[in-house]
Amino acid sequence: MPHVPPASGVVRLVGATLIDGTGCPPLADSEVELVDGVIAYAGQRRAAQSLDGAIDLTGTFLMPGFVDAHVHLSMVPGDPETQRSRFVEEHVLETASVLRTTLLAGVTTARDLDGLTPGYRDAIARGSAVGPRLHLAISMLSPTGGHADPVRPNGSLPAWAVRPGMPAPGVVDTDDDIIRTVRELMRMGADAIKVSTSGGVGSPTDDPADAGLPVEHVRLVARLTAERGGRPITAHALTDAAVRVAVLGGAASIEHGYDLSDDTIDLMLQHGTVLVPTLSTLLRTLDPATTSPAALADREARQRRGLDSVRRAVAAGVPVALGTDAGVHPHGRNLAELARLVEVGLDPLAAIRAGTLGGARLLGLDTELGTVEAGKQGDLVVTVVDPLQNIGDLADVSAVRMVLQAGRVVKDLDSRMPAAR
Repeated sequence: MPHVPPASGVVRLVGATLIDGTGCPPLADSEVELVDGVIAYAGQRRAAQSLDGAIDLTGTFLMPGFVDAHVHLSMVPGDPETQRSRFVEEHVLETASVLRTTLLAGVTTARDLDGLTPGYRDAIARGSAVGPRLHLAISMLSPTGGHADPVRPNGSLPAWAVRPGMPAPGVVDTDDDIIRTVRELMRMGADAIKVSTSGGVGSPTDDPADAGLPVEHVRLVARLTAERGGRPITAHALTDAAVRVAVLGGAASIEHGYDLSDDTIDLMLQHGTVLVPTLSTLLRTLDPATTSPAALADREARQRRGLDSVRRAVAAGVPVALGTDAGVHPHGRNLAELARLVEVGLDPLAAIRAGTLGGARLLGLDTELGTVEAGKQGDLVVTVVDPLQNIGDLADVSAVRMVLQAGRVVKDLDSRMPAAR
C-alpha cells in the first residue's frame, strides 16, 4: 500500500461519538488509542485508564479518514491558456496546494484517475509533501478521437493536454497499442488502469454517447495486468452499452454510470462491480450566462437519467464507493458527495461506509485502512457536525476540525492535540 510517515508514540482520544466505518451504529463516549500511528484500541472508553495525556473529544464525532476514489488533483483552478505560459514549478506548487487542501478536507487517501505522475505519490510517502495517500492511473486509455485523445480537429493541443513529466495520452486503436501503453504505464508505476468505454463530456472530438474501447481491448488490458501482479481496471462509462463492455471485460469499477438498464445493474451484481457515481460532478450547476439553452437542457436530461440510474443501482445492492471527479468538482469539497449519496438512497451510515471502507476495498487497502479498528492505520477525521443528522454540512472544510493520517496530526483547528513527532 502507499505509505505515509507515521507518528511515533502513544495518543489516546476519548469522549467522541465513534462512527467506525463498518456500518455499525455510532458508539458514544468512545476511546481510540494509537501507538506509532497504528490503532491499538477502538471501542468504549476504558474506565480503568487514566485520563493523563488523553485528548478529550467530548461533543465531537470521530470517523475514519475518507477515500475519494475519483480525483484529478493536477486540474488546478485558472485559465488554461494562462497555465500554459507558466513555469513547470508553478504548476507543481499549485498541485501541491491542491493535495494539501484535499487532505485537510478529510480525504486521507485518494485515487487520481488521470493527470499525476508517481512523483507526487512517492513524495507524500517519503514525507516531503503533504497530501492524501495516492493510487494513480497516470493516464487513461481510449481510441483515437475518444475521451483520452486531446487533439482538436485541426491537430492542435489544448492547454490542459500539455503536461510536463506525463506520458503521451493513452490513445490506443490496436492490440499492439494496448500492449505497449499498458506496459508503459505499469513500468511508470500505475496502481490502476483506467479505460474509457464511452465518450465523454468536454472531449474535443467525441460525445458521451460514442463508443470507446471494445470489450476485446478491455479483456486484453485485464490479461496484461494479471501478468504483472494485477492492477484493478476502472472504466469511464457514461452509457449502458459502455458499462456492459467494461463489466464483461473485467473492470473492477465503473466511473459515472449515468444510463444503467436493470439488466446491466444485474450484470454488475453478478460480477461484484463497484459503482463510483461522482454525483457531485453530475449535479454541479452550470452558469446560464455562459451556457447555451440547448446545453442546459441536455445537462438537465443527463442529470435526471443519472440520478435514476444510480438510485436503481443503489436499491439493487450494487456496491458504491465515494468519488467526486474533483478538479471538475471543486477541490476541498470532497465530502459534499456524502449528501449526494444519501440523496440516491444510502442512509448516512452507509454513505460514510461508502466513503471509507468502500473506497479502501476498491483500492485493495481495506486490511490497512477504511475503518477505525485495532490494527488499522490511524487515519481519522473529527468533526463537531453530527453526520447522521446533518451530513451535508461536512462539505464545508471548516466542519472538519481535525485530521490524522497514520496517527500524525495534519489539521487541528481547536489545538487540542500536540504536534506529532
